[in-house]
Amino acid sequence: MKKIIALFAAVLLIGTMCFAADPAEGFWISVDEKTNQPTAGWQIWQEGGKLSGKILSLADLPQDQIADGGKGKHYDNFMNGVDVGTLRSVGTTWIWDLSKTAEGKWSGGYIIDPGDGKRYACEITFHKADGKKYKVDTLEMRGKVGPFGRSQFWKGATEAEASGLR
Repeated sequence: MKKIIALFAAVLLIGTMCFAADPAEGFWISVDEKTNQPTAGWQIWQEGGKLSGKILSLADLPQDQIADGGKGKHYDNFMNGVDVGTLRSVGTTWIWDLSKTAEGKWSGGYIIDPGDGKRYACEITFHKADGKKYKVDTLEMRGKVGPFGRSQFWKGATEAEASGLR
């Protein structure tokens, strides 16, 4: 009987580890690197082995804001070619198709800037709070065009915080 219980416990532990969330998954606040002010609340999740993300709330903008800066931009592999400039910023998946390269590291996908409708190659790296460089859990969001790119550093948040920007 003890062997059965030990086997069951081992299977449960291994199963839990296999289905544990990646640290990049969760709720985040994007921050303007010039003003250090919040810009949007995000949810990042994994589905079918791919990482995606959507905006949950916007800071200092109407929550029904249309991403009209992207008017006339279409991406066949994004929303089936829908005009980006007709989509609401909140609730739309703007990050998609990232593949895991290591724990907390994802690449190979895309992000669209809802402000101008431009699509960038996307890499995401999770940085655990260390009390030094990273005061809180931080998500490094890197948008790239070819070899050139720029990173933003998003702060870890609760679902209420990510959903509650106004």
